[in-house]
Amino acid sequence: MTDPTPYTPPAVWQWNKDSGGRFASINRPIAGATHDKELPVGRHPLQLYSLGTPNGVKVTVMLEELLALGHAGAEYDAWLIRINEGEQFGSGFVAVNPNSKIPALLDRSDPERPIRVFESGAILMHLAEKFGAFLPTEPARRAECLSWLFWQVGSAPFLGGGFGHFYAYAPFKIEYAIDRYAMESKRQMDVLDRHLAEHEYLVGGDYTIADMAVWPWYGALAKGQLYEAGEFLQVQEYTHVRRWAEQIAARPAVQRGRKVNRTFGAPESQLHERHDASDFDTRTQDKLNPAA
Repeated sequence: MTDPTPYTPPAVWQWNKDSGGRFASINRPIAGATHDKELPVGRHPLQLYSLGTPNGVKVTVMLEELLALGHAGAEYDAWLIRINEGEQFGSGFVAVNPNSKIPALLDRSDPERPIRVFESGAILMHLAEKFGAFLPTEPARRAECLSWLFWQVGSAPFLGGGFGHFYAYAPFKIEYAIDRYAMESKRQMDVLDRHLAEHEYLVGGDYTIADMAVWPWYGALAKGQLYEAGEFLQVQEYTHVRRWAEQIAARPAVQRGRKVNRTFGAPESQLHERHDASDFDTRTQDKLNPAA
């Protein structure tokens, strides 16, 4: 599990586009568009451009939860952005998110003054404040909610880009990197487990955008569904995180949101694009490709 060749950093780093790794073909050290491509626009007030990764799931869960509460203004079109094919570098997508990462939201509630929102945490806050839902208004509980939201935004890169990359995607195993990020991932899980031992949700008894942000990452990890690393990280130890994860997974809106823009897993769990509530019944991959 060690680096097969010793490495001494040069005085000036140079990009080697052939350095390998699962995402080498789409990674680069500069920003901006690589090609011209306008984004499609549907009929609903909210236009989401995303993929069913943990960061994408945060937003589709939120939208489905808002619709379940009766917020008709939360109707949305979810367009699939295939990041492995570089669609996030199209000119239209870069105009909505200059960072070229999913998810990106275009709020066209006022078509004359559309609002772009990028970064999943910012999208959750925008929607929560827009509809007055899933973000407590009492100052102490609001602060607690935002603290956990930003905890996730700051912590998950160590789990995803750190542990996930070196454990699952790097072209060879580096013992130091895997050990470093495995330790940090387990520390984060312990933070959650200790907190959830005393609270039903992250903000006491309130289900909030904090839970929606944390669940797709740490709930999936607790259930052994992330990077096939459940045994390696001994996730069964985190019993309170697992209880919380199962409780959220049982919510119908969560089950719907998890399917949107999903391109992997069982065909019945994949709704590549969502343009109407009826799509869950008629346009999942098992319905579109029954022979698959």
